[in-house]
Amino acid sequence: MPCNHKFQNELHLELVDYEPATLIVGSFNPDLDDKNTAEWFYGRTADSCFWDVLPRLYGSPSLIDATPAEWKQFCRDNRIALTDIISCIDDADLKNKVQARALAGFSDKAIEYNFDDFDFINIVKLLQSRPSIKNVYLTRGITEAFWRHLWNPVVQYCNRNNMHERRLLTPSPDADYHHEAYNHDHPENKIPLLEDYILMRWKEEWHVATDL
Repeated sequence: MPCNHKFQNELHLELVDYEPATLIVGSFNPDLDDKNTAEWFYGRTADSCFWDVLPRLYGSPSLIDATPAEWKQFCRDNRIALTDIISCIDDADLKNKVQARALAGFSDKAIEYNFDDFDFINIVKLLQSRPSIKNVYLTRGITEAFWRHLWNPVVQYCNRNNMHERRLLTPSPDADYHHEAYNHDHPENKIPLLEDYILMRWKEEWHVATDL
């Protein structure tokens, strides 16, 4: 049976009743009942520092321990909308132990290697329906062909329409490799905490405050 996105009814910004200026796009958040504790996008805060890093980009305190209502209010206040690329994995079988384990690990690579049939969110169409959006971010790289194929149309659309498009370092523990490499190469200027390193990297890509 297919595995839907846990917040599938929000992926087309159905509940965004304001004019967002910034769209942040992730990969997939599987609906796994009690195995997925996220109460909203990037809500597995033990595995993601998204809600620490994003508020601090705006000079606000970390929201890593906040509630979904507070996360949503922050997005409203700063005209941010959130979505993901994958709406559903149609060939997922939660009775298949390998596939169930792949989904429960919340790994993008596991999604890419274990499944073939997806429902995707058309990000370009979403941007066309929300012309107030001028800044677009993907919270992962596109080095793999699977993700590059999905994101390249977004890059092309943003370039044609003079929009600010960037790919951000993942806010997950997968960023540890980059963090360790940075500290190895900068022994006199090490950044002890992963979330502070990710914040530094995001600042390099983020649009300036006057563009909000």
